[in-house]
Amino acid sequence: MSRILCQQCHRPKVTCICAFVSKIVNTVPVIVLQHPHEVKQSKGSLTLLANSLNQCTVIVGEDFSENTQLNQLLAQYRKHAYLLYPHEQAITLQKTTTSTNLVNQPFLLKNDESSANPACLILIDATWKKAYRMFMLSNNLQQLTKLQLPQGYQSHYVIRKTSVTNGLSTLEACCYALGLIEQNESKYLSLIDKFKEFNHFLLSFRQK
Repeated sequence: MSRILCQQCHRPKVTCICAFVSKIVNTVPVIVLQHPHEVKQSKGSLTLLANSLNQCTVIVGEDFSENTQLNQLLAQYRKHAYLLYPHEQAITLQKTTTSTNLVNQPFLLKNDESSANPACLILIDATWKKAYRMFMLSNNLQQLTKLQLPQGYQSHYVIRKTSVTNGLSTLEACCYALGLIEQNESKYLSLIDKFKEFNHFLLSFRQK
């Protein structure tokens, strides 16, 4: 017998996560590149994130070098597309970082292009090992300006372990980054709180 799926989160009714959705109008659009192995991962945070943010595009793949949808978006945002990815050349987001001064800082822009183009934030949804492979395979991602979060954020992702110290879920990393860029960290606290509830909800199935 086929399982009845929720029409919103596309999960079985018994594990529906719609109660944990926190609708937020994000000023900076988000693009998430999801590894194919994560699509059916019930413990993944992306479904909750994508259903909560007003502007969130999910593209599934591994090598995005020739991905038409992503390349069209990169052409739209031009030099104002930023990849949230820990890298030796990544710029650490600070309390004073905004979408406006990001696109106007001379060390980010190598020419005199107009700052009329809006900024967008790109994330990779995968395990650390797979995320690294996706980054190395995708020449277009390597060419983007990289951003990273400052130290000090603690993860609430208790249902899925990582070998990376203080490793964050896609949802947490996105919320913290948007909060810093938009200069409104409190705006995303409701979704972080719902994410905590989401974790406890899934843990309850393990206990049963």
